[in-house]
Amino acid sequence: MPVGLIALALGGFGIGLTEFVIMGLLPQVAADFHVTEATAGWLISGYALAVVVGALGLTAAVTRFERKPVLAVLMMLFIAGNLVSALAPDYSIMMIGRIIAALAHGAFFGIGAVVAASMVAPNKKAGAIAIMFTGLTAANVLGVPFGTMLGQAAGWRSTFWAITVIGVLALAGILTLVPKTESGDAAAGSASGGLRGELRAFRSGQVWLSILVTILGYGGMFGAFTYIAFTLTEVTGFSATTVPWLLILFGVGLFVGNTIGGKAADKNVDRTLLVVLAVLVVVLVVFALTAGNQPMTIASMVLLGGFGFATVPGLQMRVMKYASSAPTLASGANIGAFNVGNALGAWMGGVTITAGLGYTSPIWAGAGITLLGLAVMAFAAAAARKHDAGRPADVESSTTDSETELQPA
Repeated sequence: MPVGLIALALGGFGIGLTEFVIMGLLPQVAADFHVTEATAGWLISGYALAVVVGALGLTAAVTRFERKPVLAVLMMLFIAGNLVSALAPDYSIMMIGRIIAALAHGAFFGIGAVVAASMVAPNKKAGAIAIMFTGLTAANVLGVPFGTMLGQAAGWRSTFWAITVIGVLALAGILTLVPKTESGDAAAGSASGGLRGELRAFRSGQVWLSILVTILGYGGMFGAFTYIAFTLTEVTGFSATTVPWLLILFGVGLFVGNTIGGKAADKNVDRTLLVVLAVLVVVLVVFALTAGNQPMTIASMVLLGGFGFATVPGLQMRVMKYASSAPTLASGANIGAFNVGNALGAWMGGVTITAGLGYTSPIWAGAGITLLGLAVMAFAAAAARKHDAGRPADVESSTTDSETELQPA
């Protein structure tokens, strides 16, 4: 395994910790800044929206530059955002810090996925992307529980100081371990290169279909997960003190699913996504039906995390595949799509609860959204097979050659 992947994974760990640990610290933050819980919640929503902006805007702005220094600058932006959060004297400054850190999030994962894929052989690209996203899963398994405990013991600011230190370590790793990479222009090998070349990737219907599958497939899982604490306490009957440990089990599922999903996607992306999404629908339905049973709920939590995150390497790889020789902006757009899915799933789950359908209703909503994602994926896979079947062999060879952007240096 290239050591540069470790640096990217560490960056992913810090970014994942920044995104999710705030959920466990909201009560302390709200009390410190004298705002309501709902107002404090905007520190989560504002972050997610800024991720989408950064994934598209920042990625588009840096396509002409060499990717390694871009990743380093993005990590500096991430460090600055968390430093502002740690020092924030009031709520508005805290929000600014969250937004600064979030702007780096989408671009870092989007560009980092392309860099990770360039470090390995063609048949190991999805696995390399999965290793980078292992940092994100580790943040859920270990970072969030311990970050919450640190914040509760030493004040919420201490958690953001710790994240700042993690960012500094990731920056050092990127500078020393990640190999030199080409700029988007050089990699595209096109005179028009740059942003214009990257935008050409969006002429592909498969890129748009892949992004839509990301929104629906990931959104369904996140919709069920957003209100999971209410489901566990109000439906299953677990105590509130048990919830953090159950979330660790969910995180273990994320870690395993990410690893296995990456290896499976290296063999066949479309088949992996079809199978995983189909099983995820079944898991969500079973979870909704058996949420009152504690052993079944524990099993469902692990499987929800596993199959929910097993889609991530394949979804990211599929977008990069059909973006051909200009995958950077499309990769960033797909990171934004994950966060659009988060917002969609959370909104749908909230709508069902508000409608008085109970705390299992977000799980049913998630199953419906995921089923729609499966339908889109089936259509996309069928269209891809039909296109490939009608394409002459020499054209297929030419297409493969056009994807040299993703070949190892």
